[in-house]
Amino acid sequence: MAKKQNNPNGQAVKHEFIFHKKNYIFMFLGIAFIALGFILMAGGGSSDPNVFNADIFNFRRIRLAPTLVLIGLGIEIYAILLNPHKKNK
Repeated sequence: MAKKQNNPNGQAVKHEFIFHKKNYIFMFLGIAFIALGFILMAGGGSSDPNVFNADIFNFRRIRLAPTLVLIGLGIEIYAILLNPHKKNK
């Protein structure tokens, strides 16, 4: 996705995006993991402050949701550092 323009000296200048399609696919995948993790963390509240709800300490909120958020952050880092121009040997 390059765009060519002329600068004031009359030379052609090529503009490119920093990220490419592959980077954006991984970014959206990472955002989906993070969003799913936060959705799984939600809920479990009580309308009565005198009643304790033990559901806040279940596996989904303590282990699964934070793990999904960390995996999503790892995918985001990979998406940022991914170089689509690099040739595989």
